[in-house]
Amino acid sequence: MKKMATLFRTSMDELRNVRNLAMIALFGGMSVVMGYFTIQIGDFLKIGFSTIVQQFVYYLFGPGTGMLFAGAMDLLKFAVKPTGAFFPGYTLNAMVAAVLYGFFYYRQKITLRRVLTAQFAVALLCNVCLGTLWWHMTTAQADRAFLPVLAARAGKNLAQWPLNSMLFYGAWEFMEKAGVFREIRKHIYTRRV
Repeated sequence: MKKMATLFRTSMDELRNVRNLAMIALFGGMSVVMGYFTIQIGDFLKIGFSTIVQQFVYYLFGPGTGMLFAGAMDLLKFAVKPTGAFFPGYTLNAMVAAVLYGFFYYRQKITLRRVLTAQFAVALLCNVCLGTLWWHMTTAQADRAFLPVLAARAGKNLAQWPLNSMLFYGAWEFMEKAGVFREIRKHIYTRRV
């Protein structure tokens, strides 16, 4: 627990550097643009690319900074392109997911196993559990049984889990091999822990 608190505090220190703030803002802009390239498959399944960009922020800047970034991005994306009524539970979901990704990725060696574990944790906690609860609270179909909806969402997220994992891992590996993260790290961090 102490290690997680230190990691969170170190991540929050990343916000003290103006270069870091500028880089985070650039990633935010890329995330908004990538949000327009979502592939919708049926009524419930979609493949989004903006979350890959956001996960780069969690990887580079950690859970604390990522949490604030995710909350701000959720509000900004809703303002730019609303997809229904606003509900703060979904913003909380984005922030919890950012913290989880940050703990799995920040200053860690990225492996496919680590990515699969992180994606599974976020899918289970944020998408299946909390997401179903928020959906149940905000829809006119709230009288429908909770467990069948939970089971359907679990199936959908289980199907999407390896795809989301491979998309992020492939994008991360490409950026790492191209030296993009090395160049970013060279210019953004004020100190190392």
